[in-house]
Amino acid sequence: MGTVVLVHGIGNLVRGASPEQAAELKAVAAADRLRKGLSAAGLSHVPLPELVMAYYAHQLTDDYRPERQSAGTGVLGDLTSAQEAEAWEWLETAGATRPQEGQAGMLSPLRWAVNRLVEQRAGDAPPAARQRLAELLSRLVVATLQDTDAYTSRPARRKAVRATVAQAVREHGARVVVAHSLGSVVAYETLHAHQDLDIDLLLTLGSPLGLPAIMRKLDPEPVAGRGARPPGVRHWVNIADVGDLVAVPRELGGAFPVDVHATTDIGVFDPHTLGGYLAAGLTAAALAPHFAD
Repeated sequence: MGTVVLVHGIGNLVRGASPEQAAELKAVAAADRLRKGLSAAGLSHVPLPELVMAYYAHQLTDDYRPERQSAGTGVLGDLTSAQEAEAWEWLETAGATRPQEGQAGMLSPLRWAVNRLVEQRAGDAPPAARQRLAELLSRLVVATLQDTDAYTSRPARRKAVRATVAQAVREHGARVVVAHSLGSVVAYETLHAHQDLDIDLLLTLGSPLGLPAIMRKLDPEPVAGRGARPPGVRHWVNIADVGDLVAVPRELGGAFPVDVHATTDIGVFDPHTLGGYLAAGLTAAALAPHFAD
């Protein structure tokens, strides 16, 4: 039975725990969710592989607003002017429009746009539920932009994070990498930077790789608007939830050489979490053929 390395995304800092403890906690939680995914796919008979979390959240906190990084409590007003411009680019990619004069009322224009997206996604839900979803999506926007800047803003930090992921893959002889959210950016760059890593499957979940603000910061940089396939990756599958605000544009904008794109629905009010994706039958079905040595 082979090992699967998981690469987490935003909002995963575990305060008060060592990196090793945090990695173990995250891996145990992921295994529980993947069991549910196997059951949902009718594959309960398939034994789980060893899951290893490549935990790097602590490496983003050394000098980049550590009181906010990955805490999941940020609000849209916390964004810098550059991040706000990226947020608008992102929301418009997701289908939002800017409010006309007076249309936003007492809300900030960004919050108004998020609310419109929530109405499109969950317009039939009770008002309180829509409000909770709008708050969740707002936090996702803030955390994604802040954590991405934390990762890309310093070359030494970026190199260290990629080394952490490469070490997890190399030490465990893993042939499968599952990368969620910002982790898909980290995994993509890691597999380019460490070309000795030979992977049978790269599975990206809820990936923002196709967002223009992310593509502009990638290393290696896309050429003519297209990203290159990491040389050691044999097969690449990308799965996005139908309402995942982070996973836009769909199918990574057609800008990456993915072998299979698939869409799932992990729930209106759980549109982006790694646990939600792992508990989906579609994710489990994509992984199961690679569990055996």
